[in-house]
Amino acid sequence: MDKHFLTPLFEPRSIVVFAGRPDAPDEQTAQAKAVCAALRAQRFDGTLTFLDVTTSGTLADLAQTRADLAIIALPPADVAAALDIACRMACRSVLLVSSGIGAEEAAELTKIADREGVHLLGPNCLGFQRPQARLNASAAGPLARVGSLALVSQSGALTSSMLDWAAQNSVGFSAVVSLGANTSVDISQVLDYLANDTRTQSVIVYLEGICDARAFMSALRSAASAKPVIVLKAGRKAAGNQAAHTHSGATVGSDEVFDAALRRAGAVRVRSFVELFSAAKCLASRYRAVGTRLAIVTNGGGPGVLAADWIHEIALQLGTLSPQSAAALAPQLPPGASLSDLIDLSENATPAHFEAAMSVAAQDGAIDGVLVIYSPKAGADALVYAQAVVAQKSSITKPLLTCWMGDASVGAARALINDAAIPSFRTPEAAVGAFGNISTFSRNQRLLQQTPPPLSELAKPDIESARLVIESVLAERRKVLTEMESKTLLSAFHIPVTQTILARSANEAMMIATQLGFPVALKIDSPDISHKSDVNGVALNIMSGASARDTYGEMMLAVGRLLPNARINGVTVQKMVKAKRGREVSVGVVTDDPFGPVIVFGAGGVMIELLDDRAMELPPLNQFLARRLIERARVAETLGEWRGASAVDTNALEQVLLRVSEMVCALPQLREMDINPIIVDEAGAVAVDARIVVEGSSRVQAGGIDSYDHLAILPYPTRYEHDWPLAGGGSYTVRPVHPDDADMLQELVRGLSPESRHMRFASSFREMPAAMLSRFTLIDYDREMALVAVHKERELGHGNGQERIVGVSRYVTNPDKASCEFSLVVADDFKGKGLGSRLMESIMDVARERGLTRMDGLVLNHNADMLKLVKGLGFQAKRSAEDPDFNLVSHSL
Repeated sequence: MDKHFLTPLFEPRSIVVFAGRPDAPDEQTAQAKAVCAALRAQRFDGTLTFLDVTTSGTLADLAQTRADLAIIALPPADVAAALDIACRMACRSVLLVSSGIGAEEAAELTKIADREGVHLLGPNCLGFQRPQARLNASAAGPLARVGSLALVSQSGALTSSMLDWAAQNSVGFSAVVSLGANTSVDISQVLDYLANDTRTQSVIVYLEGICDARAFMSALRSAASAKPVIVLKAGRKAAGNQAAHTHSGATVGSDEVFDAALRRAGAVRVRSFVELFSAAKCLASRYRAVGTRLAIVTNGGGPGVLAADWIHEIALQLGTLSPQSAAALAPQLPPGASLSDLIDLSENATPAHFEAAMSVAAQDGAIDGVLVIYSPKAGADALVYAQAVVAQKSSITKPLLTCWMGDASVGAARALINDAAIPSFRTPEAAVGAFGNISTFSRNQRLLQQTPPPLSELAKPDIESARLVIESVLAERRKVLTEMESKTLLSAFHIPVTQTILARSANEAMMIATQLGFPVALKIDSPDISHKSDVNGVALNIMSGASARDTYGEMMLAVGRLLPNARINGVTVQKMVKAKRGREVSVGVVTDDPFGPVIVFGAGGVMIELLDDRAMELPPLNQFLARRLIERARVAETLGEWRGASAVDTNALEQVLLRVSEMVCALPQLREMDINPIIVDEAGAVAVDARIVVEGSSRVQAGGIDSYDHLAILPYPTRYEHDWPLAGGGSYTVRPVHPDDADMLQELVRGLSPESRHMRFASSFREMPAAMLSRFTLIDYDREMALVAVHKERELGHGNGQERIVGVSRYVTNPDKASCEFSLVVADDFKGKGLGSRLMESIMDVARERGLTRMDGLVLNHNADMLKLVKGLGFQAKRSAEDPDFNLVSHSL
């Protein structure tokens, strides 16, 4: 049970192949010929059997054969029968390398596989390769060389092209997986497998679309937390989007939203085929940048300037030496060297000069990475300069990249640098772009670590009132809220709004305006009018009661002429915001297919569409994410001290974003929202106008529990936090794990006795490997849960002490999505105090609430205490059929 469910597919020990009659190749499909040739081209480490279902005996005979994997490469008309036979043979997985199978036929094949508990990769794919196992189960060409890079591609043609390119550029793979249209085992499941694959150190993905955003984000976040994931996505523009949808059969969605999703998942997006491999090469080198400052060490001014230009083009910073570093380095360089911006060693630079410059730059705290550019010089040996760089590698912990300009004279130097696993590029722009990917990975990893709850720590919103407003709108069979309704919704979540009163007559407008004080704004109020200014439905800077009265009449007449059938409630009167130097921004929500609601921030006012300034982030947000969202918008440049105006209250703006995040989490009916403009200055932020669109949803509270199924990223489940008394005195808190628990969790493992570690992990390690620790603390709360028991250690003479994790219970949902596997560990000095029972009961309650029906676990036969505990909770135990050293314990939930 500790093996991944796709292990029989990607790590088979035995394979049967259905590819037609080997003695009649003319009757085989092109895919069958290619797959058979690929399988026979090298000796597979396991057993390989070729079968012809028409001549290999009866079904009873075939049923005697057992295999982990069945490969089917037959004409579409014969596929269903072959799949049925593979299921009767108890094959645990099936690879279907057949093309021309439509969506309906593929759905029927998936239904057969699901019914039999078989994992089906295909149809319409080229198969997969596992070079380490000498397994080429594909029609994608020769077996790739062995490496630590995994490739997952939704395009068969690109899979073959990438393998061909990789063969010529000495790139090796741990796995190559081709995914076609309508495949049953999808990209989410493959990413989930690769996240746990020890042979894979980094993953590159060619993506055209996804079918399940929640599953995709869950798997991508899991993979990216353990190893670098680089994505090349097709369909950045509208035409490409449509082509990608047609080709892959998956949902594509907005390209901007996809960018936001990749950022939150901790992955890196690249824009070209070659950049995909260069990014993987850099990230696989395990460099982790902490910033964007790249220093350029060069012996040629021109190439250095090109690199500097590209640094600014992609929003990086040119790393320059501190005055102290420059003073230390200058005496070691030739007379023509310059250190003002570039570290230009001049054309007279020797290898020793390069070594000195690299050493100083690598130790300078103002520099995050070093790019060494070498330009060939007459009489100089490029290889000797490369040897100098290689000699410095071991002493440099920051990202080190190289660019040896030219071609014929630098081939040997490039080969030496490549052999030393130092990223090497042919152009300065490519090298700078690669550092940009490292920097992006570092930045996105910080986003990945964020696990915000559905509600912030601000004052509790009036969610029930907000839901009543929405229900009344839907009851009237409307979707667009009026301005009054929209502002009521904002007010329920404590978003400051301008005071707004509805006038139903000209005299009411005059009296309300006089009471509010001038100037005021008048706006038409109608459920049928979304953009008021388009129908002359907005009047600003009204300075008297008489003007308000006259404007009311004129507005009603003008709107009535343009939209005679519109339902008009009247005209809203609102006090205009007195912010002479306030900035206009906008905050909104859009709903993307497939990622669901997305929060948008950018410039506001009437110029919003012309400026096209918007940054996006997937909810939920916390303050860190809200701040990063603001920084990504171009309007952020105006929020500080700007043209004589004081800096705005960014904390107030962040709070508005947090409140909008709360709205998105709590109100699944929310489809669109445009709060525009929001006037923000040094005194705070206030929403002047808002437009909200809602739609009926079946995802509203069910049984008093928010499921948040409408979100692509599940919020931190604060509802599972509980305090419990500790036997013998004191108390402890049981709550879901989060990424900040990594150090405490590692201390728990280090503090266990060797026997306890063996009982929990069946391993002798003293501490968890970094990848395991990350996987155990950064989890997707939708498909798994980990509850930690936190005890606050009292320090002598102090009321409060340091927190310590003293126990963990965990479950992971099985592929059937109905059952789960649990684990439990308790600190040795806290055993016998009731923690184990409480943690187990709590994790069982969570699994039950999530709709799971059975909980299983593996317990070592000699772990008497654990067996006693689970039996006391109602678990049934029996000897494991897969491993006699373990008991399989099960409990119906």
